[in-house]
Amino acid sequence: MKAGPLEAGEGSTVLPPARGGNRGISIIDFILRIVAGLGTLASAIAMGTTSETLPFLTQFIQFRAEYKDLPTFTFFVVANSIVFAYLVLSLPLSIFHILRTRAKGTRIFLLILDMVALALLTAGASAAAAIVYLAHKGNSRANWFAICQQYNNFCQRVSGSLIGSFVGIVVFILLILLSAVAISRY
Repeated sequence: MKAGPLEAGEGSTVLPPARGGNRGISIIDFILRIVAGLGTLASAIAMGTTSETLPFLTQFIQFRAEYKDLPTFTFFVVANSIVFAYLVLSLPLSIFHILRTRAKGTRIFLLILDMVALALLTAGASAAAAIVYLAHKGNSRANWFAICQQYNNFCQRVSGSLIGSFVGIVVFILLILLSAVAISRY
């Protein structure tokens, strides 16, 4: 076959990407940012307000467990607070993407910041999860005893605060995937 001029109806036509698809992705992005923000805020508040006091021998001698006692839990609260603040500050850009579906540069910028926030949130949640595991199970080789039999409410609250943070991690993974899909449509 010789390559010649195309007649009407011949050849393949390239259709422009659907505009409504990116708008739908942007709306889902906005909703997921709100969900992740609520999860990280709830985690920071739950961990930051966790404390339990137990009497020892008499009522005047007491042992107290607080999140401030362990630097890992403090890092967890700070990491969740920073990620929450980032999510609140990223909402205007998410609204901008709903209005202007062709904004590629700001999507890439948001994608990079989302990855940084995901790394920070994962670091905080993983470190806190390791300490919560030790609190529940202990480590007999290192003579670390499980404290959750004595400080049951403290451990339940700390464990519950991890759930919101890990929900935020899953939502961030979804946000990154959505952003990648939206960018690939350009």
